[in-house]
Amino acid sequence: MTENILIVEDEERIRELLVDYFRAANMTPIPMERGDQVLAFLETRAPDLILLDLMLPGVDGKTLCRKIRSFSNVPIIMLTARVEEADILDGLAGGADDYICKPFSPKEVVARVRTVLRRTRNEFATTTLRKGPFLLNFTARQAFISDQPLGLTPTEFDILKMLLEKSGQVFSRSRLVKEILGYEHDGYDRTIDSHIKNLRKKIAVHIPDAKPIESVYGTGYRFSVSIF
Repeated sequence: MTENILIVEDEERIRELLVDYFRAANMTPIPMERGDQVLAFLETRAPDLILLDLMLPGVDGKTLCRKIRSFSNVPIIMLTARVEEADILDGLAGGADDYICKPFSPKEVVARVRTVLRRTRNEFATTTLRKGPFLLNFTARQAFISDQPLGLTPTEFDILKMLLEKSGQVFSRSRLVKEILGYEHDGYDRTIDSHIKNLRKKIAVHIPDAKPIESVYGTGYRFSVSIF
């Protein structure tokens, strides 16, 4: 079964190039050039992943990402020509799982998409993990606190899973980038910080007085065992 990749990109040259590369990779690209076309499409189709340009006519990518996250946890990778850290972090705060800066290699885009798809597939995940008030369902890739859904993005789920499975162990940012996002690059450390921030906010809605994800100065993060 081939994966369906929704490509929302208003630059025709980039859009067609990505279409060619995804077809060559035996995936099914679905090209779209306007942001205001996407929500209607998602009412009838469920792609396996969305490549979403930041600057789009109709509805911009950042706004669109937030709207999609209100009803779907489909993996979203932002494409952006803007490299300002604030813009990137805003996109991640809105629910994007990752981002790729232009100009980029189409081969890199395909590789990154494969990495995200590989870690979000659940064919072989048939167990659950329960620790304290937390419950992770690996089959459905859903997380709960006291049986209340957290509504995590795929990347947030994978971070929580790694930290929760090895509670008390410190994970460096670079290790989280490599093991969860699937590549090594110092520039993506702040990506992890943004995902951790989002995770903390969602957890705090249910257990506001607890701080289960601890920062370890100069090192990274760990899940506190004191919550159990």
